[in-house]
Amino acid sequence: MALVPLNHLLSSPAALVHRIRVSEFGGIRTRRVSIPMAVASTYIPAAPILLPEGPWTEIPGGVTAPKGFKAAGIYGGLRAKGNKPDLSLVTCEVDAAVAGSFTTNLVTAAPVIYCKNVLDASTTARAILINAGQANAATGDLGYQDAVECANALAELLNMRPEDVLLQSTGVIGQRIKKASISCNFTMPFLVHFQDLLLHYHQLLMDSTKGFSDTVIPSKYKADSAAIAITTTDLVSKSVAVETEVGGVPVRVGGMAKGSGMINPNMATMLGVVTTDAGISSDVWKSMVRMSVDRSFNQITVDGDTSTNDCVLALASGLSGSNLISSLKSNEALQLQACLDAVMQGLAKSIAWDGEGATCLIEVSVIGATGETEAAKIAHSVASSSLVKAAIYGRDPNWGRIACAVGYAGVHFDLNDLMISLGDIPLMRNGQPLPFDRDIASKYLRVAGESHGTVHIYVSVGNGEGSGKAWGCDLSYDYVKINAEYTT
Repeated sequence: MALVPLNHLLSSPAALVHRIRVSEFGGIRTRRVSIPMAVASTYIPAAPILLPEGPWTEIPGGVTAPKGFKAAGIYGGLRAKGNKPDLSLVTCEVDAAVAGSFTTNLVTAAPVIYCKNVLDASTTARAILINAGQANAATGDLGYQDAVECANALAELLNMRPEDVLLQSTGVIGQRIKKASISCNFTMPFLVHFQDLLLHYHQLLMDSTKGFSDTVIPSKYKADSAAIAITTTDLVSKSVAVETEVGGVPVRVGGMAKGSGMINPNMATMLGVVTTDAGISSDVWKSMVRMSVDRSFNQITVDGDTSTNDCVLALASGLSGSNLISSLKSNEALQLQACLDAVMQGLAKSIAWDGEGATCLIEVSVIGATGETEAAKIAHSVASSSLVKAAIYGRDPNWGRIACAVGYAGVHFDLNDLMISLGDIPLMRNGQPLPFDRDIASKYLRVAGESHGTVHIYVSVGNGEGSGKAWGCDLSYDYVKINAEYTT
């Protein structure tokens, strides 16, 4: 079977067509449904992306906004139920500089191990395949072989080297990638289905939509479908793109992420993909991504659990025409770093906002520490405190729990320098409690919860130059219900 050009596979307007197809492969009769990309957003809405202010403009397109990138999300029959897209593919038309950040959980998922091995040997990549439904974690050698076979098959389909393909998986731990029935008890290997479905889209394009311009389906729809396909218990999809100037040249950064529960990344069940068309050397890109991850995804928490599959992969195509960034200290590097921080923080906050059972986002801002690392550690301690989270859900302005979490963060400070505020309500100054109207403070929490807004907690621990932020969510009864019934 002839291979299909990549630009046709991922830009086909035939994805607008909703139909059922029956076919045979090796004597196995199969049936599957193609999901129309243009209505992918009807499965779940998009999350609010709370970007920090800066010299950038939010634009549509998500991971497809930067030059050189395409994406698609399709239904592959991998979920336990429903027909929400569950296979996502992001590709680059050139060899892209690649960087990754991964979970520190020792029970590491097969796709994470695979990506680590690839990145140890290669500085570029061209495709990221993501499945939802099975985490392929704690699946032993067979699970790892599944990952290798997925990458090899996709590489052959797209005329790439196997090492050009990276993988991410999310779903139930202990389950290998599903190779059982897709629908109506018909069975076939997952990879054959994926290849056939892409080829099917291409054939529909040739048969039914000749001359149909690619602009008919804006890249936004493809990015939306890709972002939806990676979700599990998420109530919203997370996708964003911004445009800024780097060295006077327009540069774009896009991203998508998933996560709602098992969120306490420490990369060193969240996944992230970031793309940019900036020109940048491999070593600088890796350092830049690592720094942005520390300022964003590593500063969110929902439940304190570090997933087996946490993974952020970042690709840089270099197609913007900007000069190659080869030094972290250059002005161009600082401009791109700020933009990358903004995109990752926007995605990270949307994950915390969408925490399982959550009614509000919690943002903890810390100043006065001796350094950024110390401030970030204090902020994360407060955001991850179950007592703080429960109090906020109960609309109880129990600031003593905030002070307690600051104190056990493991960062030295003078108690007489401690100041705490809830929104614009001062609660503690110079280590001393302040009188405040509890009804007003409780109303502040209630309004945030009723509007699924943001509760701001401000902490100062001295006169140092270090500052940092962390994000979390309140802890509700629904969190227990969701996770008590996760596999049943």
